[in-house]
Amino acid sequence: MGKERGDAEAANHWTRRIQFSGKSSYIIALPKRWVENMKLNAGSEVTITRYGPSSLIITPKEQAPQPLRSDAVIEASAKDHPHSLIRRIISAYLLGYTIIYVKAKEGKFDLQHKEMVKETVRKSLIGAEVIEESSGHITIQIFLTLPELSVENALRRMFLIAASMHRDAINALSDLDHDVAAGVIKVDDEVDRFSLYTIRQLKLGVSDSRILEKIGLEAPKDCLGYRVIVKSVERVADHAASIAQNTLLLRNKLSEEMLSGIRKLSELAVGFFERSSQALFKRDYEAAEKLILDANVVDEVVKDLQRIIDAESSREQGYVARLVVEDIKRTAEYATDIAEIVLNLTADKILLPRPTP
Repeated sequence: MGKERGDAEAANHWTRRIQFSGKSSYIIALPKRWVENMKLNAGSEVTITRYGPSSLIITPKEQAPQPLRSDAVIEASAKDHPHSLIRRIISAYLLGYTIIYVKAKEGKFDLQHKEMVKETVRKSLIGAEVIEESSGHITIQIFLTLPELSVENALRRMFLIAASMHRDAINALSDLDHDVAAGVIKVDDEVDRFSLYTIRQLKLGVSDSRILEKIGLEAPKDCLGYRVIVKSVERVADHAASIAQNTLLLRNKLSEEMLSGIRKLSELAVGFFERSSQALFKRDYEAAEKLILDANVVDEVVKDLQRIIDAESSREQGYVARLVVEDIKRTAEYATDIAEIVLNLTADKILLPRPTP
């Protein structure tokens, strides 16, 4: 018995019985080795944090996670490139600051800097508002007390927008509608907004289990998978915008044979993309696995379409068609990437426990 206990302690795993104390508390004994390693003694304070639905974490009070500072100060010089200032503001947003003070080092903002800051807040940062400004400073506050906008809800919105962008881009290409193509390019900013918001929530969730629960995730390990998914959805939107940009290069419609092949490939790609979102939100391992197997058909469709494009006599049309096909192919590949992440997130559903001897 003593050896078994020693082996368990050596593996940093202890079993203790819960005891009842008084009318409203239960107690357990802390392992002596852990207390000594943490340099604690009788009377020391520890922090108990709920971690997911079924776990508690006990941490020495001095080492407990501290809340992120609420204020960030960024100093901008007229010599700084405007994009450098924007990157610093976005970094503060992603790190979870709730108030961002932007100060002009020379006492007064360059007009270009000031307008870019306000434009970024308005177009790129969900929940952010400029609440105060003068010639020498801008105060940005992030209002994110929106529990209904969980990571899953934000991701659903990203999936819907990206799929819609893809379809609109293909329609613009088919009809050679430059106005629709230009509209697709503008909508890409909306996906970027939700992307930054979701990454901010994931970063906060990794460091605080209470936030993790509020944003709708079960464990910190899920955050990495969701971070990759967010990037994949963002890239699908980028490829839709790329199709729209290439449409703007055309002066004449593509041949009907090329358009027919492109539409067929597009339907496959966006279909796989939507199936990947369904597998994710339903936590469906089998659906994700089937998607990956079905996606093999994309390569054959691409090969057939490439033969049609190679026979095209117009250099302009052949050039644009090749770029569009690559964008659609990449969309299908990102769908399978998402499905692979779903497999990782849901693998525990298909793994059997090790049989007891």
